[in-house]
Amino acid sequence: MKIGFFVWEYPPRIIGGLGVYAQYITKYMVNMGHEVSVFTTNTGSLKTSEVIDGVEVNRPLGIDASSVLRIFVGNDLQSWGDGLRFFSSIFVNDIMCTNKFVNEQIRRKKKTFDMICVHDWLGGMAGSMIKSELNLPLVFHVHSIETRRSKGQGSKVVNDIEYHLASVADRVITVSYAMKEDLENHGWPGEKIFVVWNGIDPDIYDPSKIDDVEKAALRLRYGIADDEKMMLFVGRLNWVKGIMNLVQAMPSIIETYPKVKLVILGTGDEEYDIRSLVKRLGIEDNVICRYEFVPEHERIVHYAASDLCVFPSVYEPFGIVSLEAMAMEKPIVVGASGVSGFREQVISSGPGKTGIHVNGKDPVDIAWGVKQVLIDDEEAMAWGRNARDRVLKYFTWEKATRETLQIYEGLVNSYKY
Repeated sequence: MKIGFFVWEYPPRIIGGLGVYAQYITKYMVNMGHEVSVFTTNTGSLKTSEVIDGVEVNRPLGIDASSVLRIFVGNDLQSWGDGLRFFSSIFVNDIMCTNKFVNEQIRRKKKTFDMICVHDWLGGMAGSMIKSELNLPLVFHVHSIETRRSKGQGSKVVNDIEYHLASVADRVITVSYAMKEDLENHGWPGEKIFVVWNGIDPDIYDPSKIDDVEKAALRLRYGIADDEKMMLFVGRLNWVKGIMNLVQAMPSIIETYPKVKLVILGTGDEEYDIRSLVKRLGIEDNVICRYEFVPEHERIVHYAASDLCVFPSVYEPFGIVSLEAMAMEKPIVVGASGVSGFREQVISSGPGKTGIHVNGKDPVDIAWGVKQVLIDDEEAMAWGRNARDRVLKYFTWEKATRETLQIYEGLVNSYKY
């Protein structure tokens, strides 16, 4: 198939899990014999067109239209304040990508496409315009929704874009059964919604490929001794990831296991709050923060050097970081209440146990979960081995790509123009 792929972030610009997903799924689609043309954003310094791993990547240059939008947009977008510049960048990029796709690639260059896919509301306006202009088969990939990301206080405009896309799309693909149920509860058409779990590359995330020297050097960098436990958090530093609740759990954890040190990797709007909370709780010696995006190999070394990983999200449609940790044979503690794809990844009981489920909103429960892992080192390591086995069976990019393509092919073959 020839696939138009519209996504907000793509390498080398990766902000979070969506960028990682886009990077791998497109590469695997090409490896399986399909043609993929990605349309994404440009920071202003990136090439407007190039081929990466066989994937054609288009990044039209945009322009700030916020001063014009401010004249006629409604109160909802007006209330974004300086954030209107962000909406403007998305709006303009979707128009630019749509124009390049429709007028340059199809009408001028006579290229053909079997279908398009768009990812979250960020590519949604492009999907809607192309659907109206060309009536191509459209798949809407939903990785999260506005009402959940914003504690129910989000933008009506973004909510409306999401719901409109769900209405006009021919298929909706989401990342977990928990997310599918949530979408249906919000009135989305359940008969359109398919579930495909995300994946990981177990050849890259392989504990046997990280030597003891690298692990020791990283622990030394953070001042973590051989007889101390390294607990790792990786992710965006905002409320949905439960990071503040994890920090609040630390005094209880330290009281029982004083030789535990938490390493936090990530950036986000809670950086100042985390710094203040660590100081207020007097746990500076047990919490190490790196407020930056860490390159993939270095992140893999962090997983390898850690003793356990903790991701206490309060809203997590899927969560690739857990797969990264599981592939690296680490026992994990995950937030499993509410809308949580972690529940479908992490087995919390029985012979195939891989970790602990907790309520990510509750620091007491997070502390309990961490202590459960620390009780018995041998058992915890067994959970880690189970975790990698589970990843190999259910959560590879090859499996995710094949299942996604099967849905695409079913749509294209049955589509009535």
